Amino acid sequence: MEAVIIVGIQGSGKSTFCRENFYDTHVRINLDMLKTRKKEKLILDACIAAKQSFVVDNTNPTALDREKYIAPARSNYFKTKAYYLQTDINDAIQRNNQREAQKRVPESAIRGTLNKLQPPAYEEGFDEIYIVTIGDNNLYYIKKA
Repeated sequence: MEAVIIVGIQGSGKSTFCRENFYDTHVRINLDMLKTRKKEKLILDACIAAKQSFVVDNTNPTALDREKYIAPARSNYFKTKAYYLQTDINDAIQRNNQREAQKRVPESAIRGTLNKLQPPAYEEGFDEIYIVTIGDNNLYYIKKA
């Protein structure tokens, strides 16, 4: 059982990374889709109860944001992993601008998330942390932190 927490600003490639790496193995928990924290908690609780691996595909910029997933996962013997999508702000804004109009995020929101972003740390309770960057041809490069 695995709890995967994705960390990164809007436009960093989080959802594409999730789709390419966890689609067939983990339940995807995402506020864009679920719309409310209540629904998010219901899905999280169901995954914990069913001992089903899950991936949290939100920005998760601070340790406090991530704690609500890590604590229940660890107390139920899930292995916890963070994937930090490290990206240049200009690249993120460019990717955001390529989205359909209704899916674009205001640039101020991207900059605001970057300003409060805390890279994941082992002290938060992660068993493994990976740094993910996007290279040429949109290939993901993953290295263990």
